[in-house]
Amino acid sequence: MTTRTDNTDPRSRTAKQPAPPASGRSAGRDRLVAVMYIDAAITGANGVAYLAGASLLAGLLGPAPAVLIGIGAFLTVYALVVALIGRGRPISFAAVRAAALLNLAWVAASLVVAAGGLIDLTGWGRLWAVAQAMVVLAFAVVQLAGIRRR
Repeated sequence: MTTRTDNTDPRSRTAKQPAPPASGRSAGRDRLVAVMYIDAAITGANGVAYLAGASLLAGLLGPAPAVLIGIGAFLTVYALVVALIGRGRPISFAAVRAAALLNLAWVAASLVVAAGGLIDLTGWGRLWAVAQAMVVLAFAVVQLAGIRRR
């Protein structure tokens, strides 16, 4: 009779078993949480940049420093809310939906501002408004897709 000593014997209690794969639902929630945290981090970084660099950014983008400070304050608070949504256990799909809809509203407002004269923007400011709107649109699409998969 031979004895296995390599811990591959399926009858061995010490054989290392691979972790079971995450269920599709659990993996989807993990991705949704990750998207909420990434959204919060990027939004928060923008908010802090607007707050800290309003005078410098005003010359580059066009809006008055006071406008950029207001936008920065809003973005910073919104980023904290999005992070709290991502932190919820279980994650609230209604809160994710609300964040995604607010992101879509931000996209629409950004495109209106870029196209019209609501806020005086430089060429770089218009480009920035459209570029950041596309990033926010991507977050909204992924967030809405994530809650549809639940």
